[in-house]
Amino acid sequence: MVRLTDVKKEYANGAKALKYVSFELNSGEFAFLVGPSGSGKSTIIKLLTGEIAPTEGTVSVNGYDVGSLPLRQMPYLRRTIGTIFQDYRLIQKKTVYENVALAMRAVGATNKRIRERTNFVLNLVGLDTKSKATPLELSGGEMQRVAIARALVNDPQLIIADEPTGNLDPPRSLEILMLLKKINELGTTVLVVTHEKSLVDRLSQRVIAIDGGRIIGDGMNGYYNYEED
Repeated sequence: MVRLTDVKKEYANGAKALKYVSFELNSGEFAFLVGPSGSGKSTIIKLLTGEIAPTEGTVSVNGYDVGSLPLRQMPYLRRTIGTIFQDYRLIQKKTVYENVALAMRAVGATNKRIRERTNFVLNLVGLDTKSKATPLELSGGEMQRVAIARALVNDPQLIIADEPTGNLDPPRSLEILMLLKKINELGTTVLVVTHEKSLVDRLSQRVIAIDGGRIIGDGMNGYYNYEED
């Protein structure tokens, strides 16, 4: 599903973001990618989504070799990935239903398929009664649920959640994590990227820890140690 092999990433300004990073994420797996700010987490996300290419090494995502993928094929890679952001990135003037359905319209789905799938994922995330509401009428936790539904609506093979609980209080943060775990149990691979060590400790899941551009631990909880920001 996801494989990084001896990946090095050096930016044009000379910053060495990743230093020969290797790990695999198997189909159907749930894992945390943890580390302090500046550790290399964001660079890994950009590599997985094809925003950047590795300086050295290989990045394989859902059967695509990111480093050698032609630009015209990049949309096909990205259709296999659903990304969830800390700041939700919802369109304020559109309803919950419209925000989710828009992701399907972008790939040319039929109206019938859009209606069926959008209603299904809104029910899955517990927002079937909020479909006509706008983001301004929702709480932070509800807005993140819309973002999760949008990421899930095209049935991706992989969900990448980038600091999905950064704007939420602890109870809502745990709710979001449990929802992502539920999605994983339905068969979708999930990678949660976070620096919130206390939240990671609440779930007994695989933890890939990175610091200074290097993997410093990979296993169940307890394989990492750093100060939270």
